[in-house]
Amino acid sequence: MHIDARNLENNSVIEGDICIIGAGTAGISIALDWIDTPNKVILLEGGGFEYDDKVQDLYDGVTTGQRYYPLKSTRLHYFGGTTGHWAGMCSPFDNIDFIKRDWVPHSGWPISRKDLDPYYERAHEKLQLGPYNYEFNYWKEKLPNLNPFPLDDKVVWNKMWQYNQARFGDLYADTITSAKNIHLYTYANVVDIISNDSVAEIKEVVIKNHTGKTNKVRAKHFILACGAIQNARLLLASNSQAPQGLGNDNDIVGRYFMEHLEHKSAELWLAKPFPTDLYSWKYGVNKPSAELAITEKAQTENRILNGTVSLYSLAFSRGVKSEMDLWNNKDPRKSLERFINSISESREAAEQVKEGNISRAFSLNTRIEQAPNPNSRVTIDTEKDELGVPKTKLNWELTELDKRSIRRIYQLLGQQFGISELGRIRLEEFLRDENDNSWPTDLNAGWHHMGTTRMSNDPKKGVVTANCQVHGISNLYVAGSGCYATSGAPNPTLTLVALSLRLSDHVKRKM
Repeated sequence: MHIDARNLENNSVIEGDICIIGAGTAGISIALDWIDTPNKVILLEGGGFEYDDKVQDLYDGVTTGQRYYPLKSTRLHYFGGTTGHWAGMCSPFDNIDFIKRDWVPHSGWPISRKDLDPYYERAHEKLQLGPYNYEFNYWKEKLPNLNPFPLDDKVVWNKMWQYNQARFGDLYADTITSAKNIHLYTYANVVDIISNDSVAEIKEVVIKNHTGKTNKVRAKHFILACGAIQNARLLLASNSQAPQGLGNDNDIVGRYFMEHLEHKSAELWLAKPFPTDLYSWKYGVNKPSAELAITEKAQTENRILNGTVSLYSLAFSRGVKSEMDLWNNKDPRKSLERFINSISESREAAEQVKEGNISRAFSLNTRIEQAPNPNSRVTIDTEKDELGVPKTKLNWELTELDKRSIRRIYQLLGQQFGISELGRIRLEEFLRDENDNSWPTDLNAGWHHMGTTRMSNDPKKGVVTANCQVHGISNLYVAGSGCYATSGAPNPTLTLVALSLRLSDHVKRKM
């Protein structure tokens, strides 16, 4: 069932069993899991079914620290969320991502990879991926020409990826709106969360839109699913009863904001052509491929973060501008257009390069986790948006460990390619000086917002429990990548959906 909240009577009250705030990947995944149950599910979406610049403007904010994209254009504010322009890259987190690492401050989850495995399999259904199998040998038997580089498997391994540009808005709009027990309200922006006097239970949330109407939603359980930045913003802004914000007694809400550092970091020059399709990926083609990764053993010995390395034709990559320079318009449509145009122009230029050593040369692109850092954080501004909610302030701050890890990954790869006599690796300028901890101004990020409501069973170290319940508030939960204690190397969406389905099961048990 679908209701446009702009058409509701002012000061009306909506009641249900569960209220899900946000109809992006996490919120829709949870709502789908409750279809045909006896429970009335209220699903609140701040936008409609298509882009609306006035609604999108509610995501605007300011950034400090390491240069970052305009906040207004890093997420899409309508049904389906940012799957409206994602690349569809999926791979699970590794075992090492969940454990406490003594060289990575603030690392360690209260759950393990094994706890998420059954939910990863269910997440594959929601994302319409292939079988839940990421073993290289499995795919080598299924697909031709997946020849791996002959590198020492004690140091380097092939991390497999699956792809599907599943636009949740297109895939699930009809399913959600036709479900009898799911009540989708569009243009229903939550602007405040109201608790009881002891701040131990949520009573209701207040919703507004640009018509000037104010309404309330009451439920037994509330799930925040607005994304890592907006979840933190809403908790911090809901401060009428808890002066520091809900769930923020220990000043953790908004801290440990993490991104994936994605940047051209080196060149690979092969001694001779190496025939393989293993490391090839083309947008829109849902064929599994691999990226080079450093083993858990080698990460431990070298005391580095987890990361992966992808290969692109050097002739193509040299023409592609930095995403940080391209994605600089507050309108995400205009930034996306510049991004696509740059790729198209570079592809056309690369097609003209048909001979010479350049055909055996590749650009190596890093995707690496960011070390958890309490000073990398989301706070709220004194300036408010049009609906009266304080705007977001993001301070993105990196550490020495982040840069040292990138450099060491390529040193290890360089050693392995040299030993195997496959070729040589040439570091980009920003990595050559081991005493230089600065970052280039065009350092790219993956548009992957993580942390801010991190998971820990200790309320002094995290915002939510292992079951994603906000510490001290019995019926308030957070869904999505904001709950990550560390960010891993893979894109966050597959793990985000798995964790959301695990949360869904927990709420069902409580119901």
